[in-house]
Amino acid sequence: MRIRAALPALAGAAVLTGTLLSSPAEAAGGVIVYRAWFDSPGSDNRSNTSLNGEWVQIKNTSRSAISLKGWILKDTSNHKYVFKNIKIGAGKYMKVHTGKGSDTASNKYQGRAAYVWNNTSDTATLTKATGTKVDSCSWTTRDPSDKYC
Repeated sequence: MRIRAALPALAGAAVLTGTLLSSPAEAAGGVIVYRAWFDSPGSDNRSNTSLNGEWVQIKNTSRSAISLKGWILKDTSNHKYVFKNIKIGAGKYMKVHTGKGSDTASNKYQGRAAYVWNNTSDTATLTKATGTKVDSCSWTTRDPSDKYC
C-alpha cells in the first residue's frame, strides 16, 4: 500500500524537477527573439537581396500555436514591423526579413528599401499588440554579423 501512495508523489516531484531545470522561456512557453542577422553578406548596396540578408528570427517555445496579430518587432530607432493576422506554430521558427518578398509561414517581409538593423549595435524588441514587452535581443560590434539570443 505504501508504494502505491508514494508513486503519485514521485511522479509529481519528477514533473516539478523537469520544470525547474528547463529554461524560463521553455518553462513558461511563448515567443522569443531567437537570432538576429544584422549585417547582410556582401556589400551593403541596398539591393533587395542584400536587404533580405538581414533578418530577425523568432521562435515559439510553447506546445501550442500563438497568434501574432498586432505584435510588433522594432529596433532602437523605432522602425516597426507589425505582424498581420498570423500564427506561429508550436515549436516553429519565423524570420522577418527587411526587404520585399512573398510571405510564407516561416518567412515574413517588411517591404523596406533601406536597412533596419544597425551593424554597430542595436536591439530587436518584440511586443504584444497591447505594448507588453515579450522579448528582446541586443548586439554590439563584438558580434560578427549575427547573434543567437
